[in-house]
Amino acid sequence: MTDDISLDSLYEVRVADELRQLRAAPVRLGDGREDALLCVHSAHPGVDPGQNHFTLPTDTLKLTLVTADEDVRWTHDVGEGIVPGVWFCPVFPFDLDGDGVDEIWYVDTEDPSHPFSLTGHRLGRIDATTGERTGMWEWPDYPYEPMSMAYRNFIFGGHADGEPVLVTAQGTYREMRLQGWNPDLSPRWETTFARDDPGSRGSHLCPVLDVNDDGVDEVLWGERLLELDGGEELWCADRDSWSGHSDIVQPTLDHERDTWYIYTCRESHTEEPPRVVTYDAAGERVWSALDEGHMHTGWTARLGDRGRVAMAGANKHAAYDEMREYAWDVFTGDERTLDYPVYSTLPVDLDGDGVHELVYEMFDREGRVVDHRGDVLGDVDDRVARFPPSKLFDLPGEQFLTYTEDGRIRLWGDSNATDGDVAHQRYAHPYYRKAQRLAAVGYNWRNVAGL
Repeated sequence: MTDDISLDSLYEVRVADELRQLRAAPVRLGDGREDALLCVHSAHPGVDPGQNHFTLPTDTLKLTLVTADEDVRWTHDVGEGIVPGVWFCPVFPFDLDGDGVDEIWYVDTEDPSHPFSLTGHRLGRIDATTGERTGMWEWPDYPYEPMSMAYRNFIFGGHADGEPVLVTAQGTYREMRLQGWNPDLSPRWETTFARDDPGSRGSHLCPVLDVNDDGVDEVLWGERLLELDGGEELWCADRDSWSGHSDIVQPTLDHERDTWYIYTCRESHTEEPPRVVTYDAAGERVWSALDEGHMHTGWTARLGDRGRVAMAGANKHAAYDEMREYAWDVFTGDERTLDYPVYSTLPVDLDGDGVHELVYEMFDREGRVVDHRGDVLGDVDDRVARFPPSKLFDLPGEQFLTYTEDGRIRLWGDSNATDGDVAHQRYAHPYYRKAQRLAAVGYNWRNVAGL
C-alpha cells in the first residue's frame, strides 16, 4: 500500500443473513435528506436467462434500503414469482411523479406460480420511504424468442424539457421493444426494432444522457441514439455494416471541448469488422480498430500520464493469462501500452485527484486494487459487487462496493482522500447521477468512468 492512498472500509452494514449476489443504486429521499443506497440482493447467485447458464433459484430477490448512518430502513421481498437475476428484474430509482423523492421501479408479477409467464409480469412501484408497493401496471409483451433472447428486461428514464419520462424495454439480441411512459403512467410512445431491421442490436448497457444538449435526454440503445420525448431514432451508427450486439457502449466526455464520444466494443457477429469503434455525438466514426475478435469487456478511464484511455478485452472463455487486452487514446485511437493486466477491472478515483485507480472484480485477482501505473495498493477479501465505483454518502473520493457471504456490505475508499477540482467537476455533471442511477439495470457498471 502506498503512503498516499489508505485503502480502508469506510462504511459497513448488514442487510441479510446470506448474500450471493448484490446490485445497488443511490436513492434520492428528498426534503434535504441525504441519499440512501438501495441494495438488490439474494442468497442465490444471479440467474442468467441463457439456457447454458440458468440455475433454479433457491432464494428470492430482496430490495433493502440503507442510510448513510449504516441503518437498514426497510427490506422488500419481491417474492417467488420473479427470478432473482438482473435480466428478469431490473431495478431503477426514479422520480417520475416529480415530488422530489425517487420511486423504486422494478418487474413484479400477478402470477407468482409461473415465473416465466408471458402475461403475469407487471411494472411495479415501491415507495422509497416505506418499502411498500404502491402500484402495478401491465408489463409489455415479450418478443417471441428463445428464453435467453426474450427475458432481457430494462427500466430506465430521463427528462424531456424538464418532464420525467420512464422507459421499459425488452430484448437485446434480436427483436427489441421500447415503451415510454408519462408521469401518470399513460403510454407516451412505443418503438420496436424487428429482428431483421438493419442496424445494430442492443447492448448490456443503456446509458442515458443529453448528447446534443437540446434539453431532451437520449438513450444509447446499442449503437443507436433514441430521444426520450417521442422514442425517435436520431441516428444508427454503421447501420449498413453492423448488425450485431455491442457488449460495451460507453459515452466519454471531452471536457475541454465539451463534446461527447461514444466508445463501443462489439461482441457478436464476429465476421463484421471493425470490433472496436468510437463515434462522435452525431454517430459518425472517429476511429476504429481490430478486424476480428469477441470483445467481451472494456471501459474508458483517466490513467495519469497515459491520458484518457480506452480498453477492450477479448476471449472471455480463455484462461485468464490467455485473454487479449488492447488500449488506445479514447479520442484519437492512438495505441497505448498498459504493462499490467486490466481485463477484469473497474475504474475508481479513490483519492479524488482526477486519476483513476482500478479494482479487479473477477477471477483470482478479485478485490485487488492498483494505481494507474499498476502498483498494488491493497487487497480486499470480500466479493466485489456489480456496481459502478463512484461517490456515495458524501464520502471523500469515490468508493467501490463489496459484500460478504454472511450478509454484510462495505464501501471501500481512501481515508486520506481530498476531492480536487477535476473530481468536483465530474461529480457536478448531470451525467454522473444519471449513470449511478442505472447501476441495478443491466451491466451499467462502468458508465461513470466516462466522465
